[in-house]
Amino acid sequence: MKRMLSGIKPTGRLHLGNYIGAISQFKKYQEEYEMFIFIANEHAITVPIEAKDLRKNTKDLIALYLASGLDPEKVTIFLQSDVPAHAQLGWVMTCMAYMGELQRMTQYKDKTAKGESGVTAGLFTYPPLMAADILLYDADFVPVGVDQKQHVELTRNLAERFNHRYSDTFTIPQPLTSTVGQKIYSLQDPEKKMSKSATDPKGTIDLLDDPAAARKKIMSAKTDSLGVIRFDPENQPGLANLLTIQSVLSGEPVESIVQRYEGKGYGDLKKEIGQTVFDFLTDLQARYRDILDSGKADEVLKAGAQKAAAIANKKIRKVYKKIGFTV
Repeated sequence: MKRMLSGIKPTGRLHLGNYIGAISQFKKYQEEYEMFIFIANEHAITVPIEAKDLRKNTKDLIALYLASGLDPEKVTIFLQSDVPAHAQLGWVMTCMAYMGELQRMTQYKDKTAKGESGVTAGLFTYPPLMAADILLYDADFVPVGVDQKQHVELTRNLAERFNHRYSDTFTIPQPLTSTVGQKIYSLQDPEKKMSKSATDPKGTIDLLDDPAAARKKIMSAKTDSLGVIRFDPENQPGLANLLTIQSVLSGEPVESIVQRYEGKGYGDLKKEIGQTVFDFLTDLQARYRDILDSGKADEVLKAGAQKAAAIANKKIRKVYKKIGFTV
């Protein structure tokens, strides 16, 4: 069975875009691949974050992953910081990377182009750590959105560079992008993706939002003045965004939804989508609360760290021997 790996930073509350773009895909992938999913808490401190917020975000994220249907019998879920080999290989990969490569990485380039102050060295050097996260486990595939493919390309370059210099050591990973729902956009500005850091809260539906409030956000979502229900992301991005949300949460193909609403207005469609979102969040949050109360998340993380460390430690020993650290 091919191996797949993904990580997510606990830097804010998970939103509907995270669920549709990533978690819903993981639920499918866990049946097809050997899945490793880690909470990237070491990446989270590249920007300032309070310890209590990081701790709460991490617990919420794990509970929401489990509540969303990820099966710990099929998926290895663990904390990045529980496996020291991530930081160890991260330093090695930093030494394999060139300054020019890191300067071209989108997040650092965007922040410096805007003249932002307080950009940390960690923000500059985190891509090699991300490469280490992937390479430790010989992942065959890494599910990413279009805006994350750059990181996998850097990972591939670093792995090939290491293999060429020290002999074959790492599997060269492939980025895997989904065709449906890979990016969900703001409900108020459908030109921008739904984001944890969005300034307009009406544009983002958090997975822990009050379900009734989430339904109101759907009802007030920006559409257009054309008044025709069709899936046209270029000319009707707001409507296409809503249709994608309904399709993924309900399991009904977009084409079928469009056919059902032929000749009807946006108001009727929004009512159905609002109710779908309301029901989805109500059920998800009930499972989330049960998981937090049961202590299951702690058990899953402990077991996941043990399995991940066994693989990662074997790889870092091999790397240390090849580069001459082992004497």
